[in-house]
Amino acid sequence: MADRKDMRDGKDRKDESTQAGFIPKHGGYQNLLSYQKSQIVFDATVYFCKRFLDVRDRTYDQMVQAARSGKQNIVEGSQASGTSKETEIKLTNVARASLEELLEDYRDFLRTNGYEEWDLNHRYTQRLRELNRTPGANYETFRKAIENEDPAICANAIIGLIKLTTFLLDRQLQALEQAFLKDGGLREAMTRARLAERRKETEGTRVLKDVKDQR
Repeated sequence: MADRKDMRDGKDRKDESTQAGFIPKHGGYQNLLSYQKSQIVFDATVYFCKRFLDVRDRTYDQMVQAARSGKQNIVEGSQASGTSKETEIKLTNVARASLEELLEDYRDFLRTNGYEEWDLNHRYTQRLRELNRTPGANYETFRKAIENEDPAICANAIIGLIKLTTFLLDRQLQALEQAFLKDGGLREAMTRARLAERRKETEGTRVLKDVKDQR
């Protein structure tokens, strides 16, 4: 029992030490709603391109790469956030730009094939919104729309998902901007940690001096 307690105490001390450092918590991108939606967009785009585009068409590769960039840059930005808020902001913006490029490709597909893009009042747009509010929504949630026999429905469903993802990334960028303005980046965190350590050392020296004087 004592060994287990020591192990728990050691773990607690390690956790406290980690939390007290100047490198903030980072990663955890799997919990970001923007990442979850970008993953659906990527999987849907791979399916769409295989089904409706010729693999020799340059657009095929460009669309898949744009979808992948949207997802992967969210991942990389989240991982980089511990040591560089600037890099996190930059990569999140790259993800946003990649998805905007992908959105335009889908719109080109609709236009050049004589299909209409759903407006906000379209009944399928309303249904897509309902599905997006489903807790833990994933690819399966949208499968019937993404893999519909009608290419117009496929493209429009993915467009709706892209729009939602870019909206989430816009909010994420705003939050990152505000956090940076409030807390700064790694240099500021290092400075605060260094000053706190100096205050601790100074306080310790003063206490020792007071003890000696009392003797």
